[in-house]
Formats: sequence, C-alpha cells, structure tokens
Amino acid sequence: MSDALLTPERRAIVERAARLGPSFLARSADHDREASFPTANWADLTDAGLLGICIPESAGGLGGDFVAYALASEELGRHCPATALTYNMHVATTLLAGQIADDLVDDADDLRILHANRELLWEGIVQRGVIHSQPFSETTSGEEPGFSTRAVPVDGGHRVTGRKIFASLSGAADVHNVVCVVDGDDRNRLLGVPADAEGVTIEGDWDPLGMRATDSRTLVLEGAFVPAGNEWIPPGTFDAVRDRWPYFYMTLSFSYLGLMRAVLDATAAYLTGSGSGEGRRDHPVKQQGWADMNLAYSRAQGLCYHVLGEVGPDPGPDAVRRALSSTVTTMDGAADVASISLRVCGGRSLLRPSRLEQLFRDARCGATMRPWSVENCLGRLGRTGLYDDEEAT
Repeated sequence: MSDALLTPERRAIVERAARLGPSFLARSADHDREASFPTANWADLTDAGLLGICIPESAGGLGGDFVAYALASEELGRHCPATALTYNMHVATTLLAGQIADDLVDDADDLRILHANRELLWEGIVQRGVIHSQPFSETTSGEEPGFSTRAVPVDGGHRVTGRKIFASLSGAADVHNVVCVVDGDDRNRLLGVPADAEGVTIEGDWDPLGMRATDSRTLVLEGAFVPAGNEWIPPGTFDAVRDRWPYFYMTLSFSYLGLMRAVLDATAAYLTGSGSGEGRRDHPVKQQGWADMNLAYSRAQGLCYHVLGEVGPDPGPDAVRRALSSTVTTMDGAADVASISLRVCGGRSLLRPSRLEQLFRDARCGATMRPWSVENCLGRLGRTGLYDDEEAT
C-alpha cells in the first residue's frame, strides 16, 4: 500500500481496528452457528472509539475520512466479516452527514440545518454510544429512485410508514436511518427513526446462508414519529449521491476484501501447520491453488486501492467504471477465493465449525448486496463505452 493512501492518521485508525481482531475472530464461529448479533464486538467498537471513526476530532471522533473507513472495514472483515458489514451500516450515516454532505451541500439554509442536526448525530454517538443502522432495501430499491417508504410532515417532525427488508442491526440499533419521500416532493430524505418509537416493529426470523450475525430482519414502520432534528442531511442530498458521490455505494465491498484476506489466513494456517499438516505446502497442486487465491486477492485489492486513491466528488465516467469494476472484482473474487480454499484444504474444511466453511458461506452473499450488486454493476459496465455517458448510466 502506498504511503499516500496509508497516511499516519489512517494507519493509526487501522491499527486500532486490528487490536480488536483476535477477540472478534474468537467469537465469530459462535455467532455464525447461533445467528446471533455480536453484541460484545460492538461493545469493543464503542470502547475503542470506532463508532466515531468518521466524526471530526473536534466533535470527539477519530477524524477519519472515507478512505480511513475503507481500510478499517477491510481489517475488521479479516476477523469477523459479519461485524464489519453491520459496522458499515452505522458508519454510512456519519459519512453521508459528514464528508459527503460537505462536498455536496452548498445552499446556506441547507448548511445551517445540516450543521445543527449533525451536531446531534455526533453527540449521540460520541457521548452516549448511540448505534445507528441504515436500512435502505425495499422490495425494489437501491441507488435508483423509487422508495416506497413515506414520511408525513407533522408538528415537530415527520411520521414515517413503510417496510425495510434486510435491515441489519434490526434488534440492536438505537436509531434506524431510513430513506423515504414526502408525497408531492420527489426528493429523497434520510430520517432517523428512534428504535423505541411507537409504531416500530421487527418482523420475521433470521436464518440465512451466510453473514448470519448481521440480524437483518424486516423493519416495519407504522406512523413512527421522527423528530425534525433527526433529518441528518438536507432533502435531496441523498439523490445527489448517486451522480456526484457514487463511491458511497461500494462501501460493502471493503468488508469482503477483508474476508478474502481471512480466507488466505486460514488457508495459510492449514498449509503451514505443524504435525499432520507438515508437507502440505510442498504439494504442487496445492501450491497452484494457493497461487490462484493470491492472484485473485491481489487483483481485488490493487483495483480497490487504486479507486480509493481517487475518491472524491464528481468523478468522471472512467473513475465510475473503475469503482463499479472494483466492486465486482471484490464480490466475485471473494466467492472464488473461498471456493478454491476448500479444494486446497480438502474435505475436513467442509466440516463445521471450520473457519473456511463459514467464510465460504459468507462469501456467497456479497454478489447479491444492493444497491451495487454484481448484477447491477455488470448491467452498467455492459453499457459503458457503447452509449453516451447519460445513456450508459
């Protein structure tokens, strides 16, 4: 990694995340088996100050930027990918209300509201350890317009009604930050629904193939009251993210880049293990598999880091293409590396609680995660260079 990317400030944040790794790894198998939320991991994140990773130091946070978050997420994903994914849902709101809003919001009235409301956001996280989630998904949603969740203006705020599927941290978050619209106003809004508000319920069970510790049940809102101060970014800012700050949509891939490293760690431990493992690393077929795994990881990491080196507002078509390509390379690469690891490490790696068996299941989930699912990314990449820029997107 270049020194330009891993500055001393970012390195300090990554090292802070790395210190939590052994504990996260030790708990990971139990949470996977039980499909239980990693509450102790979140207590560790809170104690380490990482809830405020992208909150300015002047407000009590760590002062990290988008790149610092990406590198920390990769490190956390190396130890517990499911925790890294849930962490993304918390940090996403602070990124939107912080660095991204700073780049996108310029209207004086909007800036006044932004600054006032995000002070409340930052204070809750830093002083009281408030945990945020950001459930976007509906039956049809993502980076495209068309959210069906509705907000009705009332005295002192809004009442919100709708359903969010795959709502990670559904039973753990203190605030659910939902994207919604007001009838007659096509601007998307990001409103923080208190988890204890009347009209908030969690439905269904959570028993998925992988990423089982994310607690991503369905969030149901029936006229839930949201105070005006919980509108974290000005109306319409979320719409501008798609065209002017699309890097926001690749944040999930950083956890999967960490997952790839976790697979390499577990495979290396098998190949170099003492006792019955002696001689495994000398097998030519296993060496070839190990080489293929490292090639896939290096491609994904190299492209991701290249993209991180150019992150910022208003990227050109080629930069967006690289961001889309990075997401596909990481999400598909994670599944490929996990598959090869099972072949390299043999039948016992299929037996629970094998670390590789768990990571294999976790890796299969990445390609489907919206809004930048592999399917959506390939759809856009398949038009790039064949149409003019507007038609291609």
